[in-house]
Amino acid sequence: MKHAWIWVSMMIAGLQGLAPAQDPAAFFKDCAAKAEAATGMTVPGKDGWFFLRAELRHLGAGEFWGEAAQKVSAAARADSKDPLVALLDFKQQLDKLGIELIMLPVPPKACIYPEKISDTVTAKDTEPPPRLDVNHQAFYKLLKEKGVTVVDLFPELTQSRATMYCRTDTHWSGLACVKVAKLLAKELEGRPWMKDVKKTTFESEIKTISVSGDLIRDLKTIPPPEPENLMLRYVGTKADKGLKPLLADPKSPVLVLSDSHGLVFHSGDDMFTFGAGLTDQLALELGFAADEIGSKGDGITAVRADLYRKAKADPAWLAGKGTYIRSFALGF
Repeated sequence: MKHAWIWVSMMIAGLQGLAPAQDPAAFFKDCAAKAEAATGMTVPGKDGWFFLRAELRHLGAGEFWGEAAQKVSAAARADSKDPLVALLDFKQQLDKLGIELIMLPVPPKACIYPEKISDTVTAKDTEPPPRLDVNHQAFYKLLKEKGVTVVDLFPELTQSRATMYCRTDTHWSGLACVKVAKLLAKELEGRPWMKDVKKTTFESEIKTISVSGDLIRDLKTIPPPEPENLMLRYVGTKADKGLKPLLADPKSPVLVLSDSHGLVFHSGDDMFTFGAGLTDQLALELGFAADEIGSKGDGITAVRADLYRKAKADPAWLAGKGTYIRSFALGF
């Protein structure tokens, strides 16, 4: 392998054991019931936390690969429903090109804060929650058995979980982006091609922004929840007024494929701001900017289609890649 691609993924998480005295089946059943009862995209939880209806439906559906995929997947096309088939085929294609695929699953918000959405789970705010994502763990075990590199974020994101996700938004927080970038940089240490990449020292600064997330935009609550304050680490180069955000580098050996988790705090507009997302943090940790392909609505099919079109139009661009980091939300 001369490089690697990283696929950031909200779909599922890790491979550790389940804490005792907690019932995943009861939690999944409750998630499914709350999703079924909801009328919009949002399901209110406890203590000012809000959850995505589609995520709860996904958790409540159980297994989502193999034969079960045809029943539970939200994909429109039958041949796009099974994520296991799609991921292994993608890995096989990359192997032929000498490109490493790194899966970076973003744990479902409801699995990080299960007690905030379901009375079936007990957990303390100051402690990691029980590991309830048993179906996700089984899926990643299958991937690992087939040689796919999977970076498990669950243990790291539950160590400081109070600040790892937005309360009123679907996405993880700016602090989570920093933590994940550090994990990725550590993962890439020792890759032979890393020593040949020219390094740059970027600048960073800490700022706090106030946001009202996507989960309360269509919520008919009176009064509406107060905006939440998020601490972000902005990354860029020095400019007359603060920092100039970094641009994706098409010559970078690292390509980040993502859904909106790779775009939040990075691409502006409804992603809140520029220069403080995952790829920005990764550039600061690695000492060079990554290339990127992102899609807000579909981090699986859409980004692969964009990748195919780009590679076909410019074969030299593909030849310079080595690591793909893949991130997306499965089943939403």
